[in-house]
Amino acid sequence: MKIHRRAILAAKAVLAAAMIAAAGFSLTQRLPECFGSDDTALAAAAFTLTDGRYRPASEPSTAAPQVQREEKSVAETKPSEARQVMNSETKRDKTGYYDSFADHSGETRYDITEKTILSTGTQVGSGWVWNRTGLDFDFDALLHAPLPFSVQKNSKTPQVLIYHTHTGEGYLDADTDGFYESYYSHTQNEDFNVVGVGDALAEALEKQGIAVQHDKTVHDSTYNGSYDRSAETVNADLEENGDIKIVLDIHRDALGSEDNKVKTVCGQNGEKTAQMMILSGCDYYGERGFDNWQNNLNFALKLQNAAGEMYPNLMRPLSFDFFAYNEYICDGSLLIEIGTDANSIDEAQRAAVCLADVIAKVVTE
Repeated sequence: MKIHRRAILAAKAVLAAAMIAAAGFSLTQRLPECFGSDDTALAAAAFTLTDGRYRPASEPSTAAPQVQREEKSVAETKPSEARQVMNSETKRDKTGYYDSFADHSGETRYDITEKTILSTGTQVGSGWVWNRTGLDFDFDALLHAPLPFSVQKNSKTPQVLIYHTHTGEGYLDADTDGFYESYYSHTQNEDFNVVGVGDALAEALEKQGIAVQHDKTVHDSTYNGSYDRSAETVNADLEENGDIKIVLDIHRDALGSEDNKVKTVCGQNGEKTAQMMILSGCDYYGERGFDNWQNNLNFALKLQNAAGEMYPNLMRPLSFDFFAYNEYICDGSLLIEIGTDANSIDEAQRAAVCLADVIAKVVTE
């Protein structure tokens, strides 16, 4: 390994030491599940899942289903009518962030692999569910049950709350097939992180007549306790704005390895768009105080189904497992991962605009 590379990696390690130390225990608990597929996959929330992830002692021992990933080129996907809020000409401030087009002389360059992840698990309506619980659950019946809340259009008060437990989760600055070793995908620069994606989602929902509060509070200055801090933020926002019906924690995923990152993509309106994954938790054994989990799953299934009808290939299979995160707080609370750290910010924001269309369809019909 080159001395230059060692120096850069050592510098990264020093900068990240506090975060890694705080997250160490949680990570060791999650590694077997995060890396259970054919791709080396580390979920965006993996460092702090002790705040939301659990496996009841009374649960039967069942192996998680093997993930089967169906790959399809972007050219093969069916275009749809996604509106775009950003394009490659958008000017963003890269101060303090990674620049794909800067001078990377002496750095090692690694590859990015594009994938479209489809058809894993159980088909429910026009979508798919990856059921990791081992439970024999009637997803179809819940999909067709009434939505447990209603959203008022053109309200003067917020109906949707968008927030970020891991505010600093970042994206690449451009659509590229590789990255250099200096790329570090965490930043508080809102031009390149999940906050910027939340902005695109909020703007698109507002255009649909759905009032939004976007809370940009930073919760991951240290990863340990991020979910505890973001839960406090959500509860405070709900106390201030009692008309909020939907609460979305927007993240991004991370797939692949240090030497080969994976970006999830589909084609929408002829443009490359990041795929998304909804995470909906389960408290079947009643050991978490997460009594509303079926109401949240109802909402998640409806989003998954509508997305399958409106924007084919936009959604990765819905992840259903024994976790809670902050979804216990209210009925319309979900965690959604938009793209990975190898997707460009443009691709992620395009996905967010599609998500706004899907939400509007589900809550206004």
